[in-house]
Amino acid sequence: MEKTVAGVRLGSDEFASGIRAELARVEQVITDGIAEADGCVIEEALHLFQAGGKRFRPMFTVLAGRIGGTPSEQVITAAAAMELTHLATLYHDDVMDEADTRRGAPSANARWGNSIAILAGDYLFARASAYGADLGPRAVGVIATCFGELVTGQMLELKGPGEGDPVQHYLDTIWGKTGSLIATCGLLGALHGGADEDLAQRMYRIGADIGMAFQISDDIIDISSIAQQSGKTPGTDLREGVWTLPVLHALHDRGPDGDRLREILTGPVTEDALVDEAIELLGRSEGMKHARVTLEEYADRARSELAQLPASEARSSLESLVTFTVARLG
Repeated sequence: MEKTVAGVRLGSDEFASGIRAELARVEQVITDGIAEADGCVIEEALHLFQAGGKRFRPMFTVLAGRIGGTPSEQVITAAAAMELTHLATLYHDDVMDEADTRRGAPSANARWGNSIAILAGDYLFARASAYGADLGPRAVGVIATCFGELVTGQMLELKGPGEGDPVQHYLDTIWGKTGSLIATCGLLGALHGGADEDLAQRMYRIGADIGMAFQISDDIIDISSIAQQSGKTPGTDLREGVWTLPVLHALHDRGPDGDRLREILTGPVTEDALVDEAIELLGRSEGMKHARVTLEEYADRARSELAQLPASEARSSLESLVTFTVARLG
């Protein structure tokens, strides 16, 4: 049996089979939940879900559930709620970014227009909230807090750092947009897997560090990847005028390369030739090296927290997840 799921190396055949079954169950719960909608919503709400994706958040949730104890339907419900929340943010992100594609398919806004895309995202948020209600009052509050952090992260990105420290602003932004959601996956998965409060909070911290590492690695990939390998169009953030961690550090580089970057990166870069030139300059910059160091720091923090857990197949799988997050840079 293949023991790797979504880039995560699992343990025994029995453990791998169990995780696969739980993830399949999450997929079914999401599909069934959306299918209950009025017919005018179903196609649009299923659009991005059916386009695929890494399912990183459900994977982390079910593994956190295994850290907490044994598989349960509540862990499946929590995983479905978190994936629906993530999908909803993608609909809204694509409207704000005026994106044409997502996951290799036309974005919802490109296919149906902004209004339909926003409403489809709103519907997915509603389904996530309903699953939270099924989990009880604690989960409702946790998910509501996560919603607020997601919105705050997006607002921070849109408003920019102002007079503040751009690097700290970036870290605060990705905490809101990515770290908070994966941290919440860890908390809910552990709690509904039977973990006590201390263990659930540890899984929250582990999720936060993994989420930060995951986003930083995504931002490095946006600059360093080949489109056919990553499935992403390199330089997307540059085209949108969003300066991520490697860019922020590279803008302080000295010498001709740093000078040229500062000439190019005065706002959104719309010309393909300039995007290609900026990517080449960034690829050999000290800023890229600095960003990789920060990525490793978050990964090491997650590993340190994991090392304090009892040895288990769930722990080793989560350690593999951390390794995957870093190793996908190549």
